[in-house]
Amino acid sequence: MKGPLVDPASVPDWLRALVEISGKLDSTAFTRFTPPEDELTRAASVLILFGHGERGPDVLLLRRADTLGSHAGQVAFPGGGADPEDADAVATALREAEEETGVDPAGVRPVAILPELFIPVSKFAVTPVLAHWHAPSPVHAVDPGETAAVARVPLADLADPANRFQVRRPGTTYKGPAFTVNGLFVWGFTAGLLTVLLELGGWAREWDRGDVRDLDVALRDHLLATD
Repeated sequence: MKGPLVDPASVPDWLRALVEISGKLDSTAFTRFTPPEDELTRAASVLILFGHGERGPDVLLLRRADTLGSHAGQVAFPGGGADPEDADAVATALREAEEETGVDPAGVRPVAILPELFIPVSKFAVTPVLAHWHAPSPVHAVDPGETAAVARVPLADLADPANRFQVRRPGTTYKGPAFTVNGLFVWGFTAGLLTVLLELGGWAREWDRGDVRDLDVALRDHLLATD
């Protein structure tokens, strides 16, 4: 299932375009990877939680703990692998978000489901769940062993050209968008998804896609600047 879960007219004006278009998208809008037919994948969900804060629309992000065995220190949406007791992808996203950030699900209204996306490195088939944070609750890193920080990041800051560039990994074919915003260094799956969402939601601004930096150097410079 993908597409709107609610009448788009029932969501705030600033979120409506994204909800309306959700049913017209397929995975190629976000990634070139598709799950291989002969390889097992694990179902997962992420919660893309949009709220309206003091500086306008924002989105909830977290930074994973530096001690984790995989994706250590990376910025991500709340989410994770499905449990057998989860009723569906929405239930997985809400459960994981509550476990990681302490968000109260009662204040969260799921509004749309995006196409399932495949992450080759982890073999996860990820379902992004869009939600409106109609009654925001306090959030924090529930388990410091898993989550280092939690932040509501204004969409205006993500769209600011001064905070955007691309990163590459020398010796590989990887090149993708990145952000340095609110003390966070965002790249990989999360940055790619945010880039498309900014465009689809009508929040994007022109930025210098020719500014391409080596990932290790860009990350080191970010750490030095925020130390």
